[in-house]
Amino acid sequence: MDDISKCPVMHGSVTKIKGDSTSNKDWWPNQINLGILHQNDKRSNPMDKDFDYRSEFKKLDFFSLKKDLNDLMTDSKEWWPADYGHYGPFFIRLTWHAAGTYRTWDGRGGGGTGDQRFAPLNSWPDNGNLDKARRLLWPLKKKYGKQISWADLFILAGNVAIESMGGKTFGYSGGRTDIWAPPEDIHWGKENEWLQNKRYSGDRELETPLGAVQMGLIYVNPQGPDGNPDPLASARDIRETFARMAMNDAETVALTAGGHTFGKAHGAAAESNVGAEPEGAPIEQMGFGWNNVHGVGKGGDTITSGIEGPWTANPTKWDNGYFTLLFKYEWELVKSPAGAHQWHPINPEESDLAPDAANSSKKVTTIMTTADMAMKMDPAYNVISKRFHDNPDEFADTFARAWFKLLHRDMGPKTRYLGPEIPKEELIWQDPIPKGNSNFNINTAKDKISKSGLSIQELVETAWASASTYRATDMRGGANGARIRLSPQKDWEANKPNQLKSVLEIYEKIAKEVDASIADIIVLGGNVGIEKSSGEKVPFTPGRGDASQEQTDIESFSVLEPHADGFRNFQKQEFSVSPEEILLDKSQLMGLTAPEMTVLIGGLRSLGISTNENGVFNDNTNVLSNDFFQNILSMDVEWKPLNSNQYSGIDKSSGKETKKASRIDLVFGSNSQLRAISEVYACDDSKEKFLKDFVSAWNKVMNFDRFDLE
Repeated sequence: MDDISKCPVMHGSVTKIKGDSTSNKDWWPNQINLGILHQNDKRSNPMDKDFDYRSEFKKLDFFSLKKDLNDLMTDSKEWWPADYGHYGPFFIRLTWHAAGTYRTWDGRGGGGTGDQRFAPLNSWPDNGNLDKARRLLWPLKKKYGKQISWADLFILAGNVAIESMGGKTFGYSGGRTDIWAPPEDIHWGKENEWLQNKRYSGDRELETPLGAVQMGLIYVNPQGPDGNPDPLASARDIRETFARMAMNDAETVALTAGGHTFGKAHGAAAESNVGAEPEGAPIEQMGFGWNNVHGVGKGGDTITSGIEGPWTANPTKWDNGYFTLLFKYEWELVKSPAGAHQWHPINPEESDLAPDAANSSKKVTTIMTTADMAMKMDPAYNVISKRFHDNPDEFADTFARAWFKLLHRDMGPKTRYLGPEIPKEELIWQDPIPKGNSNFNINTAKDKISKSGLSIQELVETAWASASTYRATDMRGGANGARIRLSPQKDWEANKPNQLKSVLEIYEKIAKEVDASIADIIVLGGNVGIEKSSGEKVPFTPGRGDASQEQTDIESFSVLEPHADGFRNFQKQEFSVSPEEILLDKSQLMGLTAPEMTVLIGGLRSLGISTNENGVFNDNTNVLSNDFFQNILSMDVEWKPLNSNQYSGIDKSSGKETKKASRIDLVFGSNSQLRAISEVYACDDSKEKFLKDFVSAWNKVMNFDRFDLE
């Protein structure tokens, strides 16, 4: 045996993600991944236990940081020279690609966590060379330290970049808190190679919840769908992917044109000159990737997208040049030096040529991508583009607002915003909620609710339906605002519309009598139900407000509809993923831990909260108890499938059916991790702990969206 094969240390741990040792996920790939409920564990966080970033941000000398950022824009470094002597376009791309991963379907992605520092985002093909932009920011991060998160810095850099080049911004908010490990919950696609496409079915129907057309792209392939230079087909892709980021056609055109008013694309030579991405690069590159052996590997020799050239004649100045050139010329399809599809103007005038990025004395032709040509060729985009061309002020305003939306869509309501540049105007996509009255007599309200004739189940179900819409991913939904009484939520099947209507009529009367918001009465009603059934005191903090229908974007809120809610054993239809996976996804979106998810399921079942009574094993559903866990772990029952999501519990002694359950119910006995937690709550001495933990988890759900209390 060679000496090199003899490891000099005891190597008994699994030190690579895919090493010599097989893991549980290799042996049992279909097991649910409870780890997504416990990511960003405190042990991965290097900050002090009592560190509060939002408090630190308030101490930041904001305008000094902005000045430093502005100075950085024109401080070209030899190790990565600035195109045109200005880093502004580079930082706009950094900011856009940090925020632009947001998707409406599940609220995941976006710039709220600084996760572009980690895989896979730091190594996406579409993020090529942005590792250099992040390193350019390091001296400022180092200077301001804990008072500015990477997440806030990435977003602010783009704003300052636009302003430094004469553009208009709408505002800025800080308050984004960094994570310290890659997120494990986000499904970016099933492909196992960069730029593969395995996410479409039927007539180019993009898989939900994905927001990009190929693995490793932010939105679309700039060369056209799967590299096919068809502007109209590209327009279809653009419209779908931008809609999944909550942008309409006008916002899409403004963002495309505004972003491409600045800078250039890089395709000086073939992609074969470029080395591995940051996560795959050798250790001596110190986290840098895409090492380029063409020429000097930077400046005029840079290779990123493969497309080569600037979009406008003034790439570091805000103007209307994008639309002017788009409509002034006919365009022809050509190949870049890297072999990528792009479009050149036919016979451009000298005045419409751009300076070379590395040599201002040299002139080069401007370019358009296939995605840019869609702004002209698609009929709807064409109308908007012409309007913006004729009305530059409207274009500038639409861009500024859309850019602000892009950067802040995942930050939750305006009450969470921090800093001196928060816009005064309230926007509908911020889900505005009027301030509620916190001075009403809570005991009087509770007494009226208690005497209203509403059952414990009606009280609890209504509160759960209202509060459980919350998504921690983009901080939307929740009980505050009482939008459950408005379209579209009042008509969602999961919410039992007829029952809900009757309950809300009673709540509206009580709210008026005690001068409280309906939102507060809904939550208080749920608490009354829990207190009646448990004898435990449930905390309550008043002050929620009631949103109006005018303050509610019906289309935007439709993505929050629970087509399946394992907590209520509700499933609208069969899906390609299992009910327990959907439960796990919802729990993660809400921000619950595995023990919280478990105790809530068990408690709700004991109160009879379940579609078709699956998982309800106790006779008295007016008592909050641990009966669910005692029954689901019983050795006296044998479970047999009735269909894909219903099981019959057969008493082993009598051979008779005594119970019915769903996959959601059974997973708490079948999954080893969930069974271990269930065993805690099933023990004879755990009834007190069960009640305490249920009340704690319930209170957490009811207050997810109380950002006004932070």
